[in-house]
Amino acid sequence: MTVPPAGTAPRSAVIDGIDVDAVAAAVRGCPGVSGLDSGQFSEVASYLPGRKVEGIVVRDGRVRVQIRSRWAVPAPALAAQITAMLAPLTGNRPVDVVIADIDDPPAAPAPRVRAGPGRSRPGPGLPPPEQPGAPGFPPSGCE
Repeated sequence: MTVPPAGTAPRSAVIDGIDVDAVAAAVRGCPGVSGLDSGQFSEVASYLPGRKVEGIVVRDGRVRVQIRSRWAVPAPALAAQITAMLAPLTGNRPVDVVIADIDDPPAAPAPRVRAGPGRSRPGPGLPPPEQPGAPGFPPSGCE
């Protein structure tokens, strides 16, 4: 690949009549999108002179957009929103939206388990360790 001279802004690139930079900017501006995703081996990208636009591919009369979604965003609604938002930029071409990854959920505080003096209390859903049938102990009736 050739590298543009330092200090020059990259030019918009049009592939088969689609401005991939405009498509990428529109998708990044969607509130449910965390970012564009190029895949494990950068197979989902538009390669241009000196650069690439990750997550956008124009091929065979279709536009493929591959994203990483924010946590708790309904996938069908997000895909429909992206498709509708891109309609003015892609014309009558089909837009395939691929949600390749989802952000991790927000960190939740660790549950607190309080134990009284002289007794141990296991986490929720676990039997006390001293009872038969608990992990590390044989099942009741077996020795």
